[in-house]
Amino acid sequence: MFTGIITHLGKISKKTDQLLVIQTSRSFLSKVKKGTSVSVNGICLTAVEANNDYFSVDCMPETESRTNIKNLQVSDLVNLELPATPSSFLSGHIVQGHIDDVSKLLDIKIQGNSRILKLSISPAFSKYIVPKGSIAINGISLTVIEAIKDYFTVGIIPYTWDNTMLSIIRPGDFVNIEVDILAKYLERLARK
Repeated sequence: MFTGIITHLGKISKKTDQLLVIQTSRSFLSKVKKGTSVSVNGICLTAVEANNDYFSVDCMPETESRTNIKNLQVSDLVNLELPATPSSFLSGHIVQGHIDDVSKLLDIKIQGNSRILKLSISPAFSKYIVPKGSIAINGISLTVIEAIKDYFTVGIIPYTWDNTMLSIIRPGDFVNIEVDILAKYLERLARK
C-alpha cells in the first residue's frame, strides 16, 4: 500500500520488454532491496536488483498492456514512492499501485498559482470519479475538481508540479489512473 505522496523522482536508464532500470537518489536506493515493492508512476512493482546506482523491476505483459509503461523511453522521469509502513503519516489516500486505466492529458490551464489538468476517462471508470474525491495520477494522490462522463479535472499546486514528473507532461501524454478503491468496494457491496 502507498499514500500517493511522491518522495523521489527516478530516471529510466534502460528499458526492455520485460525490464525497467531506474536511477534515483542514493537516499531512496538505500531503502530498496531485492523484493521491495516500489511505486513507479503509481504502478506497484517489485525490485529484482538494487545497488547504490540504480534498481530494476520486472514488467510482465499484463502490466505493459494496462499502464503507460509502454510509452516510457530511456531518460524519462518517473514518480517514485516506497510502501507505507504502520508508522507512516497518511498524507494522501490509500493507493494500491493497481492501475485501473490509462488516461490522456487533454489540456493544462494555469489558474492563479496552480495548474488545472483535464484528463480523459473511459466510461467503465468514470462512475468511480466524483468531485472532491481522491484519485491517483501516476501515483500522485490528487483531489478531483470536476467529474464529467468522459473527462475529469484535478488541480496541481506548485510544490507538486515542481517535485513530480508532472512538470514535463504535455497534452497528448498518457498517465496511469487508479480510482479510489473504496468506490469499487462500495459498488460491489451494493450489488449484493
